[in-house]
Amino acid sequence: MEKKKRSFSALICVAVLLLFVVFLENLSAIFPQVPQVFMPTSPLFTVLKKAAVYSLVAVSMNLLNGFTGLFSLGQAGFMLLGAYTYAILTVPTAMKDQVYYLFEGCAFDFSLVDMFGGIFGSEGAGGAFSMVLGCLVALILAGAVAGFFAYLIGIPVLRLKSDYLAIATLGFAEILRAIFQWQKLGKITNGANMIKGFPTFSSFNITNSSGVEVLRLSTFVPFLISSICITVIVLLINSSYGRAFKSIRDDEVAAEAMGVSLFKHKMLSFVISSFFAGVGGALFAMYVANAQAKAFTSVMTYEILLIVVIGGIGSVSGSVLATFLYVACSEWWLRFLDSEQYIGSFKVPLLRNGFRMVVFSVVIMIIVLFFSQGIMGNHEINLGALIDKITRRSKRSERKQ
Repeated sequence: MEKKKRSFSALICVAVLLLFVVFLENLSAIFPQVPQVFMPTSPLFTVLKKAAVYSLVAVSMNLLNGFTGLFSLGQAGFMLLGAYTYAILTVPTAMKDQVYYLFEGCAFDFSLVDMFGGIFGSEGAGGAFSMVLGCLVALILAGAVAGFFAYLIGIPVLRLKSDYLAIATLGFAEILRAIFQWQKLGKITNGANMIKGFPTFSSFNITNSSGVEVLRLSTFVPFLISSICITVIVLLINSSYGRAFKSIRDDEVAAEAMGVSLFKHKMLSFVISSFFAGVGGALFAMYVANAQAKAFTSVMTYEILLIVVIGGIGSVSGSVLATFLYVACSEWWLRFLDSEQYIGSFKVPLLRNGFRMVVFSVVIMIIVLFFSQGIMGNHEINLGALIDKITRRSKRSERKQ
């Protein structure tokens, strides 16, 4: 009973957070004189969108690395598969020739959005519903394609351990990136060129008949999708499968002796992690408004791995918290270090383009050295217990008064 109560409290907190994001994004429309930081084009909303996307990928990586004990570095490859699947399936049919102009059209001469538009209508509420449904199906298929490829490569590579598994998955991601830029696959992947023109986060903003935005949802959408996916991962971790994953991480021999099928559960963890990485890749394509293979480098995987380490290997809430801190520092808070600054007539030394990353690297080194287990270690933020504690304290203060 207590567990259900805490789960319900956690869901209430997530719902309140989503409502707050909607309010924050539309604050400038309600109060036109708000500070610049709350304007739609401010770095705040850029950070929120990117952090929402990266948090899902970080949690999916933590499921594999932190909870199952499999050291994989193929996350960028699965994100690439998800991004391209989503982009190819949602580019409007009328724009295919424009996007694939070097290859005289696309091999997939249809669009999920247009397909549902033919069923529910392409104008007004029918058009909005068709777009939402088309994007949702494309996101699921993006994860499914990533999961399918994970299953195929998992058959040979999951028999490897430790560094060998990491090298194999990293190699797979790099090979995949090279293949997707191959010109002979241009009718599918558009070669080395980017795919664009598909629905992005901004496409979910609600406009009136004059084309004026009446409700912005471009930040709410990635938050909603990431929250649902992370909730599913948390439920999985807390299930019997999650306990089997943890037993494999702690001691494979003991887990096998207790009847846990090592290969089956490793494959399950690998496929599920890749599925959500694929969904994260599709969300990343929506965030940057294009899909291009050269963006999904090994550096992206290292960024995600760094977030997992900073947050705490084996902590979902740690991964989410570390993602927002990492993205905010790299994309916003330390940006001033890349430009010259003056105090009166005195020029502050060292500040120049690229100095931000030097300071950022030092900060990360300090965190890793002094917080070897990460910010959260293997602990979680229990929202339900936190609410109960706040409620008890408020009742005590009322009694005292």
